[in-house]
Amino acid sequence: MIKTQDLLWQNLDQARGVPDDAMYWLDDSRSLTAKLKTKFDDFAVNVVSQTQLKPHQNESDVLGFKGDSVIREVELLGDTQVMVFARSVIPITKDTKDLLSIGSKPLGEVLFNDPTITRGQLQVTHTGNTWGRRSTFNIGSTKLLVSEFFLEALYA
Repeated sequence: MIKTQDLLWQNLDQARGVPDDAMYWLDDSRSLTAKLKTKFDDFAVNVVSQTQLKPHQNESDVLGFKGDSVIREVELLGDTQVMVFARSVIPITKDTKDLLSIGSKPLGEVLFNDPTITRGQLQVTHTGNTWGRRSTFNIGSTKLLVSEFFLEALYA
């Protein structure tokens, strides 16, 4: 697991020193789920946890929301190997109630197949050789936060 609470984030357009192979995954406005499905014949989602908690401070700051949220952590697998670790912070509101019952369905499929959902600016971070990105998604009057960490096996 990646300790997401202490990471420093910066806007993608201000990031320096990002390897080209990592940038291919970081700088993409399309659905990561769709991109992974084109790369791997065997794609799967492993739900690591989905629990009601308070978000980390850096997540609350981005969302402007301090209440209880559902924190969903998943592994995205390509050909049975973990390629991406994702952490989503979904505030519990009337706008997000349908998202809380998606099970092992990829969150990206829901977010990118609804034209009323808009995506915010991409931010990036890294810890060691693992690069990550995050962005908000607006559903009605609620913002949720999706952070994705691209494991080195994906682009090494």
